[in-house]
Amino acid sequence: MTSKLVQKHLLKGTQELEIMDDAVNVRTKSRLGQEESFTVMLAVLNSEPVISKSMLEFTSRVNSEPLLSLFLAKPNQQEFNAFVSLLKQKIQDEFSAFAGLKPGMPTGMEANVFEEAPDFDETESAPRPKKKKPLRAEDIATTIEQLKMHLGADDIAPFLSALEALQSDPDSDHNLGRVMDEFRDLGPRQGAVLAYAPYLIAVLSDDPYENL
Repeated sequence: MTSKLVQKHLLKGTQELEIMDDAVNVRTKSRLGQEESFTVMLAVLNSEPVISKSMLEFTSRVNSEPLLSLFLAKPNQQEFNAFVSLLKQKIQDEFSAFAGLKPGMPTGMEANVFEEAPDFDETESAPRPKKKKPLRAEDIATTIEQLKMHLGADDIAPFLSALEALQSDPDSDHNLGRVMDEFRDLGPRQGAVLAYAPYLIAVLSDDPYENL
């Protein structure tokens, strides 16, 4: 399977996508000659893309916003399908590694399929209790440094301020809520923030709890 895909669109120009270890590098060139390049970390993407008009979009695991868009069936159906298949597998593997799962371990609905009926304790009818996932101050500090290095402190100052408050008290629901609110206010910059600081997946997870 190819790890590089070059796509041309009559109206939108050209884009080149290349899978590199744990990320996808994207280079675009508009019809007017304007060039742009960016990187998307594989672990932040949902492995199942969605079709939006003439585009195939890979969305964020955090807020379902599209972070990676491909022109459907370009340059041809065979190359397109091969690249998408490889990309989906790499996304799954990277997220499994990030989450501490073994490569190839099923997730989602596939994880609920059993070869044999599970042996449940008949006396245990109540669901297992949950506890809040711990957030680590040192990881939040690393996230802040990554964002300052790659994006600059001025452009995302309110979000960085919220992260710094959370770093000082990682157990504070108020501080966590503030981080989520500021993240929503980032708008189009959300993709870049997630790309350079993948630990934010854990911070911004829709389910902040784990089974005991």
